[in-house]
Amino acid sequence: MTIDADDKKFPDKSFDWENIETVLLDMDGTLLDLHFDNHFWLTHVPECYAEKHDLSHDEAHKHLMCRYTEVRGRLDWYCVDFWTRELSLDIEQLKHDIADKISIRPDVVDFLSWLNDNNKRVVLVTNAHPASLNLKMEKTKLHVHFDKIINAHEIGLAKENEGFWEKLQAVEPYNKEYTMLIDDNLEVLDSAHEYGIRYCLGIQQPDSQGEDVSSDRYTVIDVFKEILP
Repeated sequence: MTIDADDKKFPDKSFDWENIETVLLDMDGTLLDLHFDNHFWLTHVPECYAEKHDLSHDEAHKHLMCRYTEVRGRLDWYCVDFWTRELSLDIEQLKHDIADKISIRPDVVDFLSWLNDNNKRVVLVTNAHPASLNLKMEKTKLHVHFDKIINAHEIGLAKENEGFWEKLQAVEPYNKEYTMLIDDNLEVLDSAHEYGIRYCLGIQQPDSQGEDVSSDRYTVIDVFKEILP
């Protein structure tokens, strides 16, 4: 199914919150700075892979970029166990080694607290593997704000895959007309919009040290206070 820009009802950044019952939130690049993950996969893992397999950094980087491209978009891309087997590296331990780089994006705690105080159902829906999810919740303590935490590995599909949002209904029933999704991945927003989730918002700068993301299809926000009353 192709989505035309004309088909998308752009939610105003000051829309009526009374219409929202459930807020589905992504983790990496939405609540947390994506710089941790980009640094991990693009710098830290290639360095460790080069050392482990006695390769130059350029050789390791080139090989890994090819492997990433082959897997991107599938659930394996987000799977710690998969990459541990594929690369002969302890991916979970490597994440712990640089956990000090995990950081929360601006306004996130205030936004989550506002949702809690205003009786919205707040659900974290992430592609992150449980090992990554647990590490980040331990580091940030954001888990206290969620009514439920769901990772895509429970569903068996990545969020951008066809069928994910329908399968999510089995573990987290929600009314599509009264649900907001905020996610930095435009492919995820496409999938959710196709399923019928009414309010789909993107993130302008998922990586604090990376480039801005633009979309002619979805409203993108820089900081969460933009959408609060």
